[in-house]
Amino acid sequence: MAKYKRYDYSQKIFIPVSLEDQLMPGTLEFAIHTLVETRMDMSVFDGSYKNDQTGRSAYDPKVLLKVVLLGYSRGLMSSRKIERACCENVIFIAISCNQRPDHSTLASFVASMKDEISPLFTDILLVCEEEKLLGGTFFALDGCKLPSNASKRWSGKISDIKKKREKIEQKVKRLLAEQIEADKNDSDGITELSNREKQIEKLQNQAKRIEKWLKENDAKIGTTGKEIQSNITDNESAKMMTSHGTIQGYNGQTLVDKKHQVIVHAEAFGRGQDHDHISPMLEGAKENLQKIGKPTDYFKDKILTADTNYHSHSNLKKCQQEEMDAYIPDIYFRKRDPRFATQTRGQVKKEKKFVLEDFTYNEAEDQYICPNDKILKLNIKKHTVDRNIYSRYMADAEDCKKCALKSRCFYRKNTKRRSLDVPIGTEETNLSKAMLEKVDSEKGRKIYPQRIAIVEPIYANIRTQKRLDRFTLRGKIKVNIQWMLYCMVHNIEKIINYGMA
Repeated sequence: MAKYKRYDYSQKIFIPVSLEDQLMPGTLEFAIHTLVETRMDMSVFDGSYKNDQTGRSAYDPKVLLKVVLLGYSRGLMSSRKIERACCENVIFIAISCNQRPDHSTLASFVASMKDEISPLFTDILLVCEEEKLLGGTFFALDGCKLPSNASKRWSGKISDIKKKREKIEQKVKRLLAEQIEADKNDSDGITELSNREKQIEKLQNQAKRIEKWLKENDAKIGTTGKEIQSNITDNESAKMMTSHGTIQGYNGQTLVDKKHQVIVHAEAFGRGQDHDHISPMLEGAKENLQKIGKPTDYFKDKILTADTNYHSHSNLKKCQQEEMDAYIPDIYFRKRDPRFATQTRGQVKKEKKFVLEDFTYNEAEDQYICPNDKILKLNIKKHTVDRNIYSRYMADAEDCKKCALKSRCFYRKNTKRRSLDVPIGTEETNLSKAMLEKVDSEKGRKIYPQRIAIVEPIYANIRTQKRLDRFTLRGKIKVNIQWMLYCMVHNIEKIINYGMA
């Protein structure tokens, strides 16, 4: 007969555990514990508590911050998962000192760090400076678009949202009529009637929600002065195009020092376009760096690289004001690069388009004649695009409609007529043109490609290793807190890997 070792689940055992011994030097949890205890000024939270005379004792913000940072570093975004880890995982039990804050406490703590997150981020940045992790000569800027805790189905202009409400109300009327008819015939089962009632109640609640939102909110205006899409769930988020499709979310920006990829400033924006992001990012970085002892003109003569999405007059103007050595190419810079002149992979062969030289100018009549012998008359004498000045000549709509060569001709949206923009000059300060010459230079071709190796690994770390695939909070302030906490974890890892101690 087989012989096995005896076991008994009802037996009692005693396991001596030293919580401090579980936090091994050289690990991330040890670094978080040490930095929070010794290097971060946690007194910034004292003003939020008013329980010194009455009320029960609160969880120490040190414990809550340690638990949240460790949770984010382990890919635990949900406060419920972090709560569970504090009950089951020995490392979380050790770092929380066997306290077990519930998920609502953790969620409220993160969401309420509006005024405290920036000083805490600066405390970690100061440690990076003392550990000589900042090079201070070369910076890269980029953004990461992530979905928010909002549905793009609830997005649209005010007129679209009103139509959605009307459709819901019409559907409710139809369902009510069907329910009345079913009650008369007594043909439907109890289950079907119950489901219809639940559906009606759900739709009525949606209609009330939209009605309330419309009373409290006006049209959302974009940077161009035109109305853009609002969102009922989170109106500070925006629809954004990504390589994986359209999302409703936020654009997490980081300004990164080249030496060890330390993030000097991080901020989440509810705009997908990066045309105006350099100014707030530089101002935020200057504020952080001044707090750790850097001068106000810290960015003077420093190199800044950013991708083509940042190529705009306002961004280039800000770089000029800061006297930075910026390299921000336009969307056509690769086509001008001689190294890509013979590249054919991934390119679709397109029909050759007409250029200005294909049109004949009639100076006496101030008209242009197209390759199909049709006349283009002066439409706009002077207009500016990207600091370049043009005259616009327009063709007749009927001529373009019947033209066999229109697929090769110039095309403008929202018009059936082809047009021709003729350059007649540039404004005195054409920053865009100067930037193109700078990026296309031999020096620019060597400097700009370094951007990828500086900033892209950060998003690989945060998105893949830390598993931040979406923001769980709503509103720019709360989303920004979550984004900065993840960037703090990234900087703490740099202290572990490259710090002197």
